[in-house]
Amino acid sequence: MNPIDLDRVLTILGAAAWSMDEQSRARVAGALALTVFDGHTRDQGTPYLEHPLAVVTVLRAEIRVSHPETLLLALLHDALEVAPESEALLTQHLGGPFTAGLRAMTADHRLEQRPKAAGDETRWRFKQAALPPEDLLVRLADRLHNLRDLAASPNADRRRRFLQSLEDFYLPLADAARGLSPQLEAMHALLHAEYVRQRQEVRP
Repeated sequence: MNPIDLDRVLTILGAAAWSMDEQSRARVAGALALTVFDGHTRDQGTPYLEHPLAVVTVLRAEIRVSHPETLLLALLHDALEVAPESEALLTQHLGGPFTAGLRAMTADHRLEQRPKAAGDETRWRFKQAALPPEDLLVRLADRLHNLRDLAASPNADRRRRFLQSLEDFYLPLADAARGLSPQLEAMHALLHAEYVRQRQEVRP
């Protein structure tokens, strides 16, 4: 696979169709993504940046999202999880409100760079349930891609944990939000279909 460069990031974002100001912001966000995710890999051994780019693709190609800020948030949704120290840089170049959105999508123990503790899962679920619709759409697209990517993970327990959290939390959350927009309705359908597919695969 060809290396990920700024041109590829901008193409996946669909930035050529954006206004000049939006294209300029996309170039800044793309350069930041290349910097923040550089050297990081997923547990599958793939470059980390491939994941947020896949989330952008889900939103654009399957949910028909075209709003630039939503797609930029998707591009950088894991930035503070992977590199919490990048917050000041992101704020400097993309603004406080954008970084606040990233913080709202990031688990507290990641932001605080500490091991996960008792109560963190409950706080995390409250944070996700409080997200505004566009940000929630990004979080659900992230979960969808993670589910689709389970087969490539060497962690045998990962599928069980992801399916359990999907059943316990993400599907009910998506169901509760599905009436807020056609995009959230479509996302609920995709998540449910993926859940059914995964459950069929693990049947004895």
